[in-house]
Amino acid sequence: MVSHQSPAVDLTAIKARQQKSWATGDYSVVGATLVVISEELCEAVDLHAGQSVLDVATGSGITAIAAARRFCKVTGIDYVPSLLEVGRRRAGAESLHITFQEGDTENIPFGNASFDVVLSTLGVMFTPDQEKAASELLRVCRPGGKIGLANWTPTSFIGDVFRSIGKYIPPAPGLKSGALWGTEERLSELFGEGISSLQTTKRHFMFRYRSVAHWMDIFGTYYGPIVTAFQSLDTAGQQGLSQDLMDLLEKYNIAKDGTLVVPSEYLEAVAIKR
Repeated sequence: MVSHQSPAVDLTAIKARQQKSWATGDYSVVGATLVVISEELCEAVDLHAGQSVLDVATGSGITAIAAARRFCKVTGIDYVPSLLEVGRRRAGAESLHITFQEGDTENIPFGNASFDVVLSTLGVMFTPDQEKAASELLRVCRPGGKIGLANWTPTSFIGDVFRSIGKYIPPAPGLKSGALWGTEERLSELFGEGISSLQTTKRHFMFRYRSVAHWMDIFGTYYGPIVTAFQSLDTAGQQGLSQDLMDLLEKYNIAKDGTLVVPSEYLEAVAIKR
């Protein structure tokens, strides 16, 4: 699959910055709240016991663990070693056997057609070279196998969060938005003739926190992209970004009892490898 990224975009440097960002804070704290997305995805791809499953950009392993609960043979890869270690501990606590290893989404360390099912939950969408990542997902999936993805949509709350960050720290010129993975049109472009079918469903995840301040504290402490953004801004920039995020939270909040309930749309997609 030919990459259409602008040649001026230094994807290697961008990936290095992203890896450092996701290693900042502790994404496992946020990931633990997102388990329902992983469980829904495993049902969407109709996992069967004994299938070989690869969870790409597994983070702390929430989707890998969801697949292992269905008695699949599961491998999870990520480029943040500290998150993989959390995944190992969590799997051990449930007496689940999962192979966790370091691996790059754009250069998956397995042979062609190695897995029955390839999954990624809010992970592959952040890779700089989207075409290369998509081609790798296809490559390691066997013919007739399934690729299951859950990605935030461009119009979601999280899409707005990243746009807010982008006001203060603009993305590299020519770099495609990761939220495009949350559209059926972009997935069709990325997988092209490599798939025989694509089914998508729009769902909403509910962020449930004690208050706006509680969400800000958790994400400002543990969610790498936000932690990194605040660290790179001066005082005025930090205050501006903080106010923008709080305004977003107030705008999206549907709770009427003083707590925070914020829906964020994501696209659940199931593709069948040709």
